[in-house]
Formats: sequence, C-alpha cells, structure tokens
Amino acid sequence: MLKIEKSKVVETIRNRRSIKKFKSTPIDPDMIIDLLNDAVWAPNHGVREPWRFMLFMDEGKETIVEALQNEDQRGKLSTKNLEKLIERYRHIPAHLVVVMEESDKKKVWEEDFAATSALIQNLQLLGWEKGLGMIWKTNQYINSSSFCEDIGIKENEKIVGIIHMGYPEEVPKAQNRTKAEEKITVIDKKERL
Repeated sequence: MLKIEKSKVVETIRNRRSIKKFKSTPIDPDMIIDLLNDAVWAPNHGVREPWRFMLFMDEGKETIVEALQNEDQRGKLSTKNLEKLIERYRHIPAHLVVVMEESDKKKVWEEDFAATSALIQNLQLLGWEKGLGMIWKTNQYINSSSFCEDIGIKENEKIVGIIHMGYPEEVPKAQNRTKAEEKITVIDKKERL
C-alpha cells in the first residue's frame, strides 16, 4: 500500500481543539472577515449561500448579555449559572453568531444546515492555523424566539451556532477518536434484499 505523507490540512484537523479558556487579547475584526471570506468556500448545494454573520465585540457584547438577562427574567434560563455565563460573554474577545435562512422545504433546509455547518468547521480550521481558538456553542437559548429577536435574528432565520473566539489561554489535550475501520461497512457486491 502506498504510504502518503500527512498534509498540513490533516495536521490542522487533528490538532484543532475547542477552546474554553481565552485570553482577553482583542482580535482584529478584519482578521475574522478574512477568515470568513475563505470559510464561505464550503460546499453548498446550488451555491445558495444561506448564511449571514453577526459579530459581537467590545461594547457590542452587551447586546448578547442583555438578551441573556431577558431570558433569565422570562424564566427560560437558570439564574444559578447566569452570572458565570455573562462573565464568560464579557471576557471572550468576540462572539460570531452564524445564522442561516430557513426554508420550508425539508431537503433545502437540511442542505443549507449542512452547508452552514461545513462553513463553521472551515472557519475553525482556518482560525486555528492563525493561532485563533474557537468553540462552537449551541446552547438551548439560541432556539428561543425572544433571545433571537433581542439580538437581531429575523423571523425566517435560525442560529446554527455562536462561535466564541479568541487567543487560547489553555489548549485541552486531544481525546481519542474511534478508528474509521470500526465504523465502516464496505459493500463491494450487490446484495439481495
């Protein structure tokens, strides 16, 4: 069997980690825009590009903080962890809300969700190569119509994730992955049903 040297892409995929602890060092918004301009090359059916982005930085982070406080007042969040959550949003340098336009057609919705998810993974890998850490969060409040309204999400849109980003303060160790050989079924003959 031909032995192929591991590429930089493989190295980046295997080394990238979800970052939970960030330095407070600011990020240049132009850097994020540059990363997004490459990330949008994710495969997407019909090149529909169903996504848009909202970048919350500096004082703009207070928009999300206020939306979280409103969720707490509506009884949709536990006040127990709210202060920690708010402190986290204020400390992390940037929060990118990745939004997709929702379709009434199931097939289109699924294709667009998959494409937007691929874009997010592209973004994480590209950021990692630049020394930028990220974590893709899908907390329950992103499905709250009131939270969405409070931060400027339109009625026909869905938040696919909030990407917290900054320079890593701590990089977690890799967790083992199951080998593909344990999860694959190879079908090399036509089988009778």
